[in-house]
Amino acid sequence: MTKFRCVALAAALLQLAILDLVGISSMTFAQSATQGAADALIKNPNIVFIMADDLGFGEVGYYGQQLIQTPRIDELAASGLSFTQFYAGATVCAPSRCTLMTGRHNGHATVRGNAGFENSEIQSLKDEDYTIAELLKERGYATACVGKWGLGELDQPGHPMRQGFDHFFGYLNQHHAHNYYPTYLYDDYEPLRLTNKVVFADPQRGDLAGGYATERNMYSGDLFIDRAIEFVTKPRSSPFFLYLALTLPHGNNEATRMIGNGADVPDWSEYNDRDWSLNSKQHAAMITRMDTGVGRIVDQLKRLGLDKNTLVIFTSDNGPHDESKHELDRFEPSGPLRGIKRSLYEGGIRVPMIASWPGVIEPGTVSDHIGYSGDFFQTAAQLTGELCDVENGPIDSISFVPTLLAGTPFAQTVQPQQKHQYLYFEFYEQQSRQSVRFGDWKAVRQPMQNGKIELFNLASDLGETTDVAKQSPSQLEQARLYMDEAHSDNPRWKVGSTKQSSAN
Repeated sequence: MTKFRCVALAAALLQLAILDLVGISSMTFAQSATQGAADALIKNPNIVFIMADDLGFGEVGYYGQQLIQTPRIDELAASGLSFTQFYAGATVCAPSRCTLMTGRHNGHATVRGNAGFENSEIQSLKDEDYTIAELLKERGYATACVGKWGLGELDQPGHPMRQGFDHFFGYLNQHHAHNYYPTYLYDDYEPLRLTNKVVFADPQRGDLAGGYATERNMYSGDLFIDRAIEFVTKPRSSPFFLYLALTLPHGNNEATRMIGNGADVPDWSEYNDRDWSLNSKQHAAMITRMDTGVGRIVDQLKRLGLDKNTLVIFTSDNGPHDESKHELDRFEPSGPLRGIKRSLYEGGIRVPMIASWPGVIEPGTVSDHIGYSGDFFQTAAQLTGELCDVENGPIDSISFVPTLLAGTPFAQTVQPQQKHQYLYFEFYEQQSRQSVRFGDWKAVRQPMQNGKIELFNLASDLGETTDVAKQSPSQLEQARLYMDEAHSDNPRWKVGSTKQSSAN
């Protein structure tokens, strides 16, 4: 069954761009040929999308971190484009990943929160959901998901290999993903046994309930980088899409509760001489180990001569966590922003976002374009030649290809960057909340639908310290209208009546 209708717009967009720039009457054959060549250079690149887990806006050196070392991610930013106003799909894991995969915000998406064991089916994508992996696979891409999925179990329609991925390696279940030394990982549909020994939080559920390792032999974070490198190295005649959903630096929640420290990492020697708590040393080491892994992938792309034909994106699924019991005040993981994971203030949803594509994206550039991870859907669609129009529901995605190409000769091949009327977020835990970003304005309503609305002007108050709702009645009413418009009822996600899990 066709889930989406794709509309061939690339040729029309190219033609409009040419007309705008030179006028049809004066366009020469040479100009047409030049633009056609430029368009060909940026069509159908390999795509490596790397998403960290619970990495804050301020936990990367390029975004202001002073204590935690991230030299390879900083190099990636220096080689390409960094966004200053980019948002995750949600403030917790599963809904953020759903938005990334489907291009639908929390008010329209199938998965809108983290579900408990008893409700795992509501955290699965449906058959009718259409993912970016399905779109790219239909366009001839080899596709792989490595890392943490969280959108469908082995027997559910949301399993990644039922949603467009040729291969999967990693964790299906979020609780399973808390433990960096599990007894197995899934390799496609089959469990790959590891040599770790684990004390389970719930022996009846085993790995699916999480736990901590007493024998630590095989670290999942390293295995994911190894498998990612294996995938990009495989000889093939078609382009590839790698979705690398790292678990670093997410805390091991069960280990925190059982032994008091949820920062799982094999080595923290680079921070051992710091006057910090052990939890903080290990949390910092988790981020630096992730940074090393990102560098390994970039280096392999260069060795293979693929770097100039590969778009590498690095971002996070939501704001920073405090679940390893490390020192938030020391690291200031949200930077200048208010709040952390589970908050709908900026610190819970604004994330680092870096795009590198040597020879295409201008190095060392910074953009204040306001976008979010749901925009990857139309971005990838446009890069492969066609934007997508939906048949069975709204899509909340705008391509940021024009921003990627801004200031380069390739910019003339596309129309100017579109802007969102607003960005919208929901959260179903902690009595619920919703938020909307429109222009410089940001509103947060707690609880959803009938709570008090706070209003902030981010241009003058980035830290969201002063509620200006009373002084700005027209913007307050606009925020209310946007939030009401964006939310569509879903029987699987009802405020106050559905048990969700706050442990992910």
